[in-house]
Amino acid sequence: MAILDSKVPKGPLKDKWTTYKDKINLVNPANKRLIDIIVVGTGLAGGSASATLAELGYNVKAFAYQDSPRRAHSIAAQGGINAAKKLSRRWRFKISSVL
Repeated sequence: MAILDSKVPKGPLKDKWTTYKDKINLVNPANKRLIDIIVVGTGLAGGSASATLAELGYNVKAFAYQDSPRRAHSIAAQGGINAAKKLSRRWRFKISSVL
């Protein structure tokens, strides 16, 4: 049976991140276009990550299970958030607009 190698750096917990950063292999800028990065979810975080990585030169493949990336929960929630901010006194209107 094979032993799973988790590649967790050796040493105390407080030093693991520093050790990892010191020993990580960097990507040559010429090789960025050869690396495919998969982003699952196109909400605020996934969309931002996809755009940033694409600007840096990586091949980004973003996957969403919605019919359109604009229908992600975080994007769709903005309308309700704005309505709650503007109509805080008119609670009956808010309830009817939500239903």
